[in-house]
Amino acid sequence: MSEEMARDERVFVMGEDLARQGGIFGQFKGLPEQFGIERVRDTPISETAIVGAAVGAALAGMRPVADMHFADFIGVSMDEVFNQMAKVRYMFGAQCKVPLVLRAPDGMIRSAAAQHSQSVEAWFMHIPGIKVVIPSNPADAKGLLKAAIRSDDPVLYFEHKALFPLKGMVPDGEYIVPIGKANVVRPGKDVTIVSYSMMMNRVLEAADKLAAEGVNAECIDLRTISPLDKETVFESVRKTKRLVIVHEAVKQGGVGAELSACVAEEMIDWLDAPIKRLGAPFVPIPFSPALEGLCRISTDDIVKTTKEICR
Repeated sequence: MSEEMARDERVFVMGEDLARQGGIFGQFKGLPEQFGIERVRDTPISETAIVGAAVGAALAGMRPVADMHFADFIGVSMDEVFNQMAKVRYMFGAQCKVPLVLRAPDGMIRSAAAQHSQSVEAWFMHIPGIKVVIPSNPADAKGLLKAAIRSDDPVLYFEHKALFPLKGMVPDGEYIVPIGKANVVRPGKDVTIVSYSMMMNRVLEAADKLAAEGVNAECIDLRTISPLDKETVFESVRKTKRLVIVHEAVKQGGVGAELSACVAEEMIDWLDAPIKRLGAPFVPIPFSPALEGLCRISTDDIVKTTKEICR
């Protein structure tokens, strides 16, 4: 954020408690002192106002980054999201741009319960006009955020709350990850495992366990779910003949459903086993730590499912 705000004076951030406390997870810490409260703007507790104002600012030539506090709250502003920011460039015949980033912390973390734990990214795969990116590591978090801020189309930037403490190597300076391009994080030959966000880290842990048992898994981080990089997945499936898709979001109607349908439609002749999907059960996320744990996909769950289709 600091690099992009220094690079382009049109970039500013807005949301609840940004100037006062640097964001609920500290993701905007230091920006008010560096750029002032005119460019780090506290807003009322109104998601409708936040997104509506961001759309107006983008149409007027600014490049706003709006913080949703929790991804769960996007529902309050859905008209602004799917009827305004997603459609206005199309409806004006491309005579305008909507360079807007909506940052949305999502996912399960420490008994935040049903209204503060959801992974809602699949909603937005269904809306033309919005790009949806979801980093799984610090380097991609930087590269995708820079790409999102520089996009002339609106971007939803989901960032898993449990990933904020994650440390890793991050390139200095100008580093951009292209939107719409998946990453083959770990090459393999026996099975393709596709994931994104927090679950990508579980997939890599599972791949280590599988390797110890003689299963060589190719691991793909989608990074972007709209547009979806089908070709990278197809190329991998041609090699491995098997596919497992993992996400924290509810399994029903999720990203895994869309991706598995694409593979079934276009790659069915290459498959030697049924496609397997792992996702949360079709229930609200419980507050109870024990019950919340039953909704999480574990490393062992991924190992077990992968071994089933590799037999």
